[in-house]
Amino acid sequence: MIDHTLPRVTYSNIHTDFSAVHDLLDQRLPDFESRMLGQDFSHRFEGRPVAGEVLQEVYSPIDHWLMVGRFPSADGDVIEQAVSCARRTQPAWAAQGWAQRITVLRRLAMVLSERKYDFAMAAVIEIGKSRLEALGEAEESVDLIRYYCDQAERSDGYRQPLARAFDNESTHDVLRPYGVFAVIAPFNFPLALSVNMVCAALLAGNTVVYKPSPRASLTGALLLNACDAAGVPAGGVNGVFGGAQTGAALMRHSGIDGYAFTGSHEVGMDLLQSVAAGRHARPVIAEMGGKNPAYIAASAEVGVAVQGVLRSAFGLQGQKCSAGSKVYAHVSVHDEVVERLRVAAESLNVGDPRDRRVFMGPLIDEAAWRRYRTACEEAGADGRLVSGGGRLNAGELAYGYYVQPAIATGLPPNHRLNRKELFLPFVSVQPFTSLQAAIDDGNAIDYGLTAGCYAQDPDEIDLFLNRAEAGALYVNRASGATTGAWPGIQTFCGWKGSGLTGKGGLGPYYVTQFAREQSHTIWHR
Repeated sequence: MIDHTLPRVTYSNIHTDFSAVHDLLDQRLPDFESRMLGQDFSHRFEGRPVAGEVLQEVYSPIDHWLMVGRFPSADGDVIEQAVSCARRTQPAWAAQGWAQRITVLRRLAMVLSERKYDFAMAAVIEIGKSRLEALGEAEESVDLIRYYCDQAERSDGYRQPLARAFDNESTHDVLRPYGVFAVIAPFNFPLALSVNMVCAALLAGNTVVYKPSPRASLTGALLLNACDAAGVPAGGVNGVFGGAQTGAALMRHSGIDGYAFTGSHEVGMDLLQSVAAGRHARPVIAEMGGKNPAYIAASAEVGVAVQGVLRSAFGLQGQKCSAGSKVYAHVSVHDEVVERLRVAAESLNVGDPRDRRVFMGPLIDEAAWRRYRTACEEAGADGRLVSGGGRLNAGELAYGYYVQPAIATGLPPNHRLNRKELFLPFVSVQPFTSLQAAIDDGNAIDYGLTAGCYAQDPDEIDLFLNRAEAGALYVNRASGATTGAWPGIQTFCGWKGSGLTGKGGLGPYYVTQFAREQSHTIWHR
């Protein structure tokens, strides 16, 4: 049961007292670990487990001796079975109509709400997310479903009357499903981004073949169980586990009618090109990363700006597509910003995120640690590494890739670290004299996901809002310079290399991308 007396966790309520929430998690974490960790998991088609493959052990990034579970890896034959199950189910699911699908998905939102602490604890353990960020993600997932269902209900299932050429005819515009959608989810928001893509596809009348990240397979398994508990029809969501090879097999399958993907720009563009080589166009709905700048003007409240940058740069260890990894600070406040950011970063608690005091957990894997080490070495050689650069090896932290938040200055504007997405707890700070020139430089990248600005001058704020090339803009936000979008409050749309469709999740145009338009003209005698 849900305890409604506890405060609700979002990404923005940073000053709330969550001690009672932490007390509850302290009680539940040991039970969750004994109940859920170390199990054998199977692919799941038509609401039942599909066994028979060799299982691979998956270990937690917070402790390399802590086994999350054993999971299979789907090959082409397994993908074929999953697609076939989805295709058999799809006509009946579509025929139920919008109202019935909304009813089912609202039940799923209720199940997720009832199980939110399990989902949060899974994210803490299998990806190293802090407690409050993990709970915020679970709450966001519930709000996502309810927001999309409300949108569809208000628009009569996106059905609209059209003009008539003759008095004795009726004309309407409707949206019809494509068929079977493949949903390929990332590790960093394993529940919210999975729910975002899966439920949009379902709401539009499609069925789904769902592949969670191999780093977040436990969350994927919990979501599949929640779909069953909510009454999503058997075959509506079919889960396959696996890594890059499984994803590639899914990308190549001719029986997939559309793709929803969240991940790197490189993989997303490979997916688009692979699909474009097919017999006919199929939708590819992709969110593909960012290099999200924050601008701190001379008129800014520096304390607010530093707090916002800190949360965006180092929350979830910088492993967010919206992470604020580039800061432009006016020359009059640059040194103050750097020093205050250094002091704040060095005071952050880094450690096992099962501990309520921890803000920053470990990097996800060894590859991330190597990228971090290389970035810090480059920053020291080509600029100045103000803080960070090392791995924390004390005590139990030796069994995970725990690192210090890194801050760099003095890097050339065109340096790789100022242009490419790093997906690390690393921020580069650069001085400017002209805000317009700074924004132009911040725009001169392949990405366009989010951006932030701190200023009290209305003209500077207007300049930012009118010139910044990104889908989500934030001004004077202490809770996150470039992060913290919420369903129905901020849309999350990637411009340029950050997205493919010009429409974003969390907003009013997302679900419609999972359906195709059809006009109905009926002649009446």
